[in-house]
Amino acid sequence: MQKTKLSIHEDWVVVILGFLIIIAAIAGFTWAVPNYNWNSSEELVSKVLTGANLKLILIQLLAVTAIAAAGAILTGKSVKRFLTGFPILYFLTVLALIIAGSAAIRSVNLEAVIISLTIGLLIGNFVNIPLWLRAALSTELYVKIGLILLGTGVIFGDILKAGTLGLVQALVVVVSVWYFAYWISKKLKVDDELTMMLASAVSICGVSAAIATAGAIKGDNKKLSYVISLVLITAIPMMIVMPYIARALGLSQEVTGAWLGGTIDTTGAVAASGTLVGETALKISTIVKFSQNVLLGIAAFAISVYWTYTKRPAVDGIPSKPTLGIIWERFPKFVLGFIAVSLLFSFVIDTEVAGRIKGSLKALQSLWFTLAFTSIGLETRFGDLFKNENRKPLYAFLIAQLFNILITLVLAYFLFG
Repeated sequence: MQKTKLSIHEDWVVVILGFLIIIAAIAGFTWAVPNYNWNSSEELVSKVLTGANLKLILIQLLAVTAIAAAGAILTGKSVKRFLTGFPILYFLTVLALIIAGSAAIRSVNLEAVIISLTIGLLIGNFVNIPLWLRAALSTELYVKIGLILLGTGVIFGDILKAGTLGLVQALVVVVSVWYFAYWISKKLKVDDELTMMLASAVSICGVSAAIATAGAIKGDNKKLSYVISLVLITAIPMMIVMPYIARALGLSQEVTGAWLGGTIDTTGAVAASGTLVGETALKISTIVKFSQNVLLGIAAFAISVYWTYTKRPAVDGIPSKPTLGIIWERFPKFVLGFIAVSLLFSFVIDTEVAGRIKGSLKALQSLWFTLAFTSIGLETRFGDLFKNENRKPLYAFLIAQLFNILITLVLAYFLFG
């Protein structure tokens, strides 16, 4: 791929772009928020496909294209190829948002990212994706911008107001499940990169943790896409089945919410599953999941330091100790952006201002994530998940997830029962 003279590390680029989006919102720039919700074919035409709403979709396309193109320029990628393929990627993503906005899909709490992943998988597994479209599939760029914006919703005060139980559970679950997942992966002889990504994805917060870990260890993108696919594919049945298991076990809403929040790997799926149980379960599950999200930055830093110490080449048979410079080089800088934004909205930004811009930033965050999962679908060959060389990582992930389900249930019962 052609490169321009300018090239900045992608992690710094997403921090720059994420903060520009937030600063623009604080300054009063209103990001377009199209309406995608509809209850009937008449409403699809009268609410979603109206001239005014289509105009908002077009404005959003122009704004997001400008941001993503700036990312391509700053990372030294071919802007011409990117601009050729991005409108197609955006169109497929909007299609996923419209489908997810239907009353039928909303009634079963399926997220737009799952729809976009499905669309991408269907196209990517039956159509040969041309190079000009592949140039627009900057999965990591889109997800990391979404993660920076996710920091605006991780408010430390809200978590602390709900008590310390969620934080205690999150800490115990993250540590115990991470080490179990790491142990079972090594027992099954899964390679080191996949082991780290699988352990983080199962124990912390699914996709976000896998991406943060991949950034910390400079992981392979194909392995990252594999882990993300596993997370999303398993999140769907867990999201739907677990509330019914909780009901059959006679668990209270508090215990159920803590169980769902500590087990299901994506924040949106946690909220959707909590909704199936009740308002209290939704609140507790969200707080527990947010508590795990708060640990993301700490975990990424610890993994970065660990990886640097263990993977540095030995000199004369003696393991070489990395300098602070090496640790800083390997550390995923976008995690700093996530933490900085969370602190900014927790302790600095006026609550009235935050309330005014929260909706548009949330919608934009969702769009970036959905763009990323459309990209993942287009890049992933579904059959690759079940190839012989991928069976051991698959077994490790499923065994670790089962351990996660059981230990979190026990903790939720004792802490919230």
